[in-house]
Parts: sequence; structure tokens; C-alpha cells
Amino acid sequence: MCTYICMQAGLQDRVIQTYEGCMYMDFAQPLLEERGYGDYVRLPLEHLPLLWLAFLSDPSNSGKMHNNIKARWAQGDAEVVEAMRQFGAFADQAREALGRKDWQGLGEAMSANFALRRRVYGEATLGDANLKMIAVAEEAGLPVKFPGSGGAVVGMATTEEERDAIKLRYENSGYVFTKLTPKAHATP
Repeated sequence: MCTYICMQAGLQDRVIQTYEGCMYMDFAQPLLEERGYGDYVRLPLEHLPLLWLAFLSDPSNSGKMHNNIKARWAQGDAEVVEAMRQFGAFADQAREALGRKDWQGLGEAMSANFALRRRVYGEATLGDANLKMIAVAEEAGLPVKFPGSGGAVVGMATTEEERDAIKLRYENSGYVFTKLTPKAHATP
């Protein structure tokens, strides 16, 4: 779902570039230490809600977005370590909600993910343009989060009318908007 590829792409970027489609990713430390990669599970596309992507016409560089988080993680910073554990818990919650087609639960996990990112990374790192993009959906009462490091947001709607309305809000605010229609991974 990223509109550009960053030179310092992380594991999530590499997994989705390789597997495509919609993937659940578990990067538990024991898995990484034992075999060098996480656990990746393809999620059924029929379990997805109505999704959309909005982005800046000139996306940010993720190097600024990640700022000092990697260094803080390597130093064992308790706030960052706990945040990364919580991000994993949000992914688990989202996967379970998708399995039940529980859009409220999925939306809560998405919103909590962004709130934690905002707290740990800080607003200066996230940048005014990214925060304004998030605010468009939040003001409409729709769940929204970053699909990557910034420069884009992914959100969820429960009806086509809701998705059409948020499309107008984003376009009227000068953003590029697209309805997402995830495609099944093409097997070679």
C-alpha cells in the first residue's frame, strides 16, 4: 500500500513486497533469533472492510519518521520496547477482529495504533502534514493510521457512502485519495 519504496525499508516492507496481498506479520524475538524471520500468515480478502488510502502528493522521507526509535530500541529504552510490544498486540487484535468481521474492534485497534505512535514518536517527528492528514478522518469519526512511515494514511469505512464522503473531504483538502481493492496474491 506504500506509494514509494524507501531505501531503509524495514521487515514489514520486505514481507509485503515479497508476499503481496494482505498479510499478518509476527516478528516475535524468539522467531527472529531462531530462524531469522517472523511468522507470516495470508489473511482472507473476504474478511476485509472497505479500505481507502489518502496521501500527500509529495510524501515524506521515512528516515525522519523513524528518527531515533531504532537507537532507543537498541538501547533498551523501556518506553520504546513496551510500545513495540503493544504494536504487536494491536496487530493481534486487528487480526482477530478481521476474522470476526468486527469493524468496530478493527477500528479501535487502528486508532489505538496511531495514538501510540503519536505518543512515542512525538508530533514533531510525525510532522504537521501527516497529522493534518490523520485529522481529516478523525474529524469524520473514521479509524485511520499510517500504513507505513508517513506520507500516507489508510482508513476504514463501513459503507460505500461513508467512503465516498471521506474521499470528498480528502480531495477538498488537497490530498490524493484512492479506494483500496486488495487483490489476491498471484501464484507463480
